[in-house]
Amino acid sequence: MGPLLFVGLSVSIFQQIRQQPHLAKSWAEIKESFASVKAFYLGLAVALIFVNWGFESWKWKLLVGSVKPVKFFTAYKAVLSGVSFSVALPNRVGEYIGRMVYQPQGGRLKTISLAVVGGLAQLLTTMIFGVIGLIVLKKELLQAYPQLVIWFQFVLYGLLFVLTCAAFFYYNVGAVVSFFSRWLSSHHYLYLVEALKNFNAAFLSKILFLSSLRYGVFMLQYIILFHFFGVNVSVSSIMSVMSVVFLALAVIPSIALLEVGLRGEVSLKLMGLFSANSLGIGLTSVTVWTLNLVIPAIAGTLFLLNVKLLSKNGED
Repeated sequence: MGPLLFVGLSVSIFQQIRQQPHLAKSWAEIKESFASVKAFYLGLAVALIFVNWGFESWKWKLLVGSVKPVKFFTAYKAVLSGVSFSVALPNRVGEYIGRMVYQPQGGRLKTISLAVVGGLAQLLTTMIFGVIGLIVLKKELLQAYPQLVIWFQFVLYGLLFVLTCAAFFYYNVGAVVSFFSRWLSSHHYLYLVEALKNFNAAFLSKILFLSSLRYGVFMLQYIILFHFFGVNVSVSSIMSVMSVVFLALAVIPSIALLEVGLRGEVSLKLMGLFSANSLGIGLTSVTVWTLNLVIPAIAGTLFLLNVKLLSKNGED
């Protein structure tokens, strides 16, 4: 169904862009951007790829360090290799596989629980800012879609409830593991999560902070590229809209191929409340997706070609 949905979303986006008023003028302005000082913004967005995955690699280095210390570059390669695996699997679950490859035998399965904690930190960040974005955009959303008044309240309070539960679990992950340790030990699975028992609030806050920094890089890329593609919207509006877009992408099950269509479709619906430049909105969505997924996935694949499976006592 993934490819079929991708085609359907792509057609929908194409139709919306084709119906944009003054489409030829918008396209001409975009072409001028490549030959003007605005090209600097595109270069800056490309440079932020390394910052984005650098924060994720730093986070992974800290998490894996609770089991076995690794060098930053090893963590970077593991993260990018995970991206290459995630392209064809739902909701980036392939990232776990790619990161496990760089761990020595006997310690690979332990990294799954660490990756879950890292993913939960990123999800918490996305949900926090997404809920704030929904509250800020409430007036505009209900004016555009008045039939969703009841659903808006239901979704907002539902998200707040889930966010509260997720935050409680995140900051009490050690206690949760200890609580279930008797059951886990009887099934010989305790070693998979034993590293989590040592995670304290300070360490988890550091992981959450790095997730927030990475979130900020995503947001900065969108601000830069919206400006590059001629979507003249205030920074506050972009941040509010994109926080909701990120939230939607986090909660809607999808594969990487389908994500570009979802990203474009949701961006067009929400950013369309502030700008009629559908072409610029669509190009921004595709460009950010390419920069942060396609290019890192290619790099990760190249790393995997040369990876040496580590022995139990292998070097990092």
